[in-house]
Amino acid sequence: MVSVKKLLKKNSSRDIKRLSKLVDQINKLESSLEILSDEELQQKTDEFKARLAVGQSIDDIKVEAFAVVREASKRVLGLRHYDVQLMGGLCLCEGSIAEMQTGEGKTLVASLPSYIRALEEKGVHVITVNEYLAQRDYEKIGSIHQFLGLSVGINLSKMSISEKQKAYSADITYGTGNEFGFDYLRDHMVLKSSEKVQRPLHYAIIDEVDSILIDEARTPLIIANKSNLSSELFYITSKIVKSFVKGVHYEAIMDTKQLFLTDKGAEEVEKAFGIENLFHLEHQLLFHFIMQSLRAHAIMKKDVDYIIHNDEVKLVDLFTGRVMEGRSYSEGLQQAIEAKEGLEVKEENVTQATITIQNYFKLYTTISGMTGTASTEKDEFWQTYGLNVIEIPTNKPKLRIDHETIIYKTTHEKYSRIINEVKHLNEVGRPVLIGTTSIEQSEALSLALKKENIQHLLLNAKSVEQEARMISMAGQRNSVMIATNMAGRGTDILLGEGVAELGGMHIIGTEKNESRRIDNQLRGRAGRQGDPGSSQFILSLEDELFRSFDSEEVARWTKKIKTNNEGLVVQPDPIKLVDRIQESIEGILLSSRGHMLKLDNVGDQQRKVVYAQRNAILESTDLESTIDDMLSLHINKLVDSYINEEMIAEEWDVKGLIHQLSVLFPEREIVEEAFKGLEKEEIMEKISILLKERKELVTPFIGDSSFESKIRSLMLQTLDTNWLKLLDEMGFLKEGIHLRSVAQEDPYRIFEKEAYDLFLRFLETVREDISSALAFMLKEKMEMIKQ
Repeated sequence: MVSVKKLLKKNSSRDIKRLSKLVDQINKLESSLEILSDEELQQKTDEFKARLAVGQSIDDIKVEAFAVVREASKRVLGLRHYDVQLMGGLCLCEGSIAEMQTGEGKTLVASLPSYIRALEEKGVHVITVNEYLAQRDYEKIGSIHQFLGLSVGINLSKMSISEKQKAYSADITYGTGNEFGFDYLRDHMVLKSSEKVQRPLHYAIIDEVDSILIDEARTPLIIANKSNLSSELFYITSKIVKSFVKGVHYEAIMDTKQLFLTDKGAEEVEKAFGIENLFHLEHQLLFHFIMQSLRAHAIMKKDVDYIIHNDEVKLVDLFTGRVMEGRSYSEGLQQAIEAKEGLEVKEENVTQATITIQNYFKLYTTISGMTGTASTEKDEFWQTYGLNVIEIPTNKPKLRIDHETIIYKTTHEKYSRIINEVKHLNEVGRPVLIGTTSIEQSEALSLALKKENIQHLLLNAKSVEQEARMISMAGQRNSVMIATNMAGRGTDILLGEGVAELGGMHIIGTEKNESRRIDNQLRGRAGRQGDPGSSQFILSLEDELFRSFDSEEVARWTKKIKTNNEGLVVQPDPIKLVDRIQESIEGILLSSRGHMLKLDNVGDQQRKVVYAQRNAILESTDLESTIDDMLSLHINKLVDSYINEEMIAEEWDVKGLIHQLSVLFPEREIVEEAFKGLEKEEIMEKISILLKERKELVTPFIGDSSFESKIRSLMLQTLDTNWLKLLDEMGFLKEGIHLRSVAQEDPYRIFEKEAYDLFLRFLETVREDISSALAFMLKEKMEMIKQ
């Protein structure tokens, strides 16, 4: 039986042969396009649109369209696409991932599929990892598209509604994945259709696709607002959990940041608050506060996950080491950290709208992506997104030498080796880029270099503009730079004069990451476009990778080790242990993303129903029918609950039904005697008369824009208010899901069932609240007319 990996590799080779044939066809058109005037070349855009309009497909025009973009790029930017760049563009055009090594010009590759898919006039989104790169690509690559007659927009976080609407109406729109996702959520919170900014999601090109669809997929997009919950409670819960001991009061899986209270831990909380059962429904909020306080103490680390700046907790992006301005942890975690650090606890944020990265990008008709490192996640890209990964060959042979990883027993011994390496390379003039995994680590290493009087630049938590400018200089002669692994991603590092002859830039990785893919991204900073270069990881057994793994297994392994007189581990082979740990963590992270996606798929189904209802209310030109449908459904449910056909008629709660009908039809006097002794069908006939009379009352007001506007606003606000409550309830449900597996139940099946019950209750409540509020509004309107 052929393994999936072998099959994918085989398919990738087949794809390269197929793409190469198309590239040959594109190349044959070059000479015929070179002789065209600018105006004649620009006219090709209208010609392509006309061909699409009469039934031709993207496949029918892509060879010629790619040749046109290449010719335009030569004239506008002086850049001619390499054959491998054309291959990458063809791969993206059909909705796959192009794996292209660092320095292969992925930015220019995106100019090709974004042009051709924009000809469909449904909008193209080009997504980058930060706004600096979005602005850069908008200005540079956008100039090619503007030359060819297409409109180009940029979507930035601080833009007004009108600016965003203009950006989204463009043929091609640049921006970050988070901002596109947040705009989608905000569009489903507006009270007027005119405030929406996005068109239906059609085609997206995702640069650094692994960073966005894999790394960032572990954190859902959340729009939050301030709650009125007592923040003082966090000081109390923080004091309680501060003394908790791992393995006694709680268990923690550090890789996935999951926490579980033990019976002993729960007893401590129950004793402190004088309650009998912490897990009882009435103590759900307290349990939430306890778990977030415990997460702040046991999981979240200062100068790794967050920093304190001007007495404020600032989030650190674990993949870039950069402070994320304007972002905060949700669901009380921010407040729990503030209490832990003895800072002022600000108001808690409550979720107003949320979606996972996975489910947001599944809303596009077609997505595609580029990265230098996708192969290790091929299976996940296919299973989660239906994306095929095609490995595009390099334009020039790779000359970088990747030295074998070495491991020392202690951090001190590791730092000694790193400093000696830097000194030696610095003496001969070779530039060195030292990659770290946290701000804390980069500062410790910087201090060690200062003590040795080694001139260097420390790059962490800077603005992206400074970061890109500084990282681009890392290839200059005698340069020594310390940076978080992902700093300046998307920025080319060019070698200074004479550096290639010295052997190019050398990369030193100071810790292995949780994923081999991120290690490969760091190595890929050297040896671009056939440049020489080298890389090596220098580790220690005190690194976070070993501390976060199974402590017993690492302890058993450590007992067997033999080191040389410098502390270098020589036996047993430490590389095997590192590989095993990384593979294990990758499996755990894959499972964690799968776990989150399974839970969010339930929420995603709910979200689609609610957003569809919301759009129907927002955009309905027949409000009367919407109101009638809602009222009829609510009344049917009411009748079923008060008139149970499995019971004898004498046991029916006719009085309760009459009370509910009186609330819904305040304009009519409804008496119990009129319904006594009737069969259920006869009761429904009487109610249908009430509904008919109501319709006759409402009809004259339909068309009154002021009254319709009030009704629309009321319905939207009622839906939104109850949706927020449901999100809150779903959050609590997710938080307690691990308890289900303890009880030997299938946690996902139970979660789906309970989530479904919550959703049905939500729909009933929405219909009831809207029906009651509309009845009251109608009564007021009638009274105003009488006056």
